[in-house]
Amino acid sequence: MITVFTIVQVAVAVAAGLLCTVLGLANRRPSDLSVGSLALVEVLLIAQVVVAIIAPLAGNAPSGSLLEFWVYLVSAVLLPPAAVLWALVERSRWSTVILGVAALSVAIMVWRMQVIWTVQVV
Repeated sequence: MITVFTIVQVAVAVAAGLLCTVLGLANRRPSDLSVGSLALVEVLLIAQVVVAIIAPLAGNAPSGSLLEFWVYLVSAVLLPPAAVLWALVERSRWSTVILGVAALSVAIMVWRMQVIWTVQVV
């Protein structure tokens, strides 16, 4: 179940990243669609936080480093709002590209969190 959720989350983050990057290169400023796509990524990250808190209580302990997992999780949760805030303040096409880069970075962090949680790969 967690793997399916993670795959959906990574797919949404990659789609949001590509959408934001393409819109940023095509337009001059962030659109509601690009900001909204990153907001969806943030909602999924909040769900990931809830799962990360509940899973150990249900007996599903991570197999990797908890410190690394939580650093990725906190970074992934803080990165999209920071990118959205910067995009809304800056209002340039490059800020939309930054939204895309933030979403793609979150996708990588989420996949790494999944690896830490299920199978530690060195």
